[in-house]
Amino acid sequence: MNFRTLGNKAAPTLMLIPGLGVSYEIFLPLVGLLEDRFHIIAVEVDGFTLDRHTDFTSVDDQASQIVEYVKEHHAGHLDVAYGLSLGGKILSRVLEKNEVVIDHAVMDAAPLLPLPRWLVGPLRYLQCANVWTCYHWTGFWRWVFRSHYFDVLLDECRKVYPFGGSKAVLDGYKSVYTNKLGSITGADIHYWYGTLEAFVAKPQAKHLKSIHPEAHIEIFKGLNHGQLLIDHPDQVAERITCL
Repeated sequence: MNFRTLGNKAAPTLMLIPGLGVSYEIFLPLVGLLEDRFHIIAVEVDGFTLDRHTDFTSVDDQASQIVEYVKEHHAGHLDVAYGLSLGGKILSRVLEKNEVVIDHAVMDAAPLLPLPRWLVGPLRYLQCANVWTCYHWTGFWRWVFRSHYFDVLLDECRKVYPFGGSKAVLDGYKSVYTNKLGSITGADIHYWYGTLEAFVAKPQAKHLKSIHPEAHIEIFKGLNHGQLLIDHPDQVAERITCL
């Protein structure tokens, strides 16, 4: 795991944790909007790093590395943390560990519940095939979707795939979908998702409310997984600033 620091070092801290199959660079438009107001720590998750090969270990190991970094470099405290998808899952585990203080935490469509055991294997291989085709058939998918949202995802896939490959995707999905969030601690916890991903995300939000009734759930009409960040970074920046 690597931690890239950007922005105003004298400002409040903001940690950004990306999702599976993308690099920290997916946050660069958001960083451009917030770098004057925050000291930003952009995480490179193992298995999805740039310019060097790494292996994804587990959600728990990634969370432990973040905890140790925050303890060592920020006296065990962050003002804000935002995790996208897998990044939100890692963030939830950081909050579950309760070893550092995060004043405001945002989990964007984080998978907090495990899948049935019989489904984990087939799904992880299906997703691996999806990532492989995105890497090798980028031009085809651009022709099919013709949208900024998919363009960004395809570009991200092409950047990180050579350094973690199929193994990172397979290991990442297995860890994500075989772990259940048991408890969570935080003063201000938010969960975001779009209506186009509600079939998957709504049960995650319901589970979060069951273990932390004070959590804030926000649903974005007409948006898919990660689309708020990619297509509307200005809205994400505004919400983070207002936390």
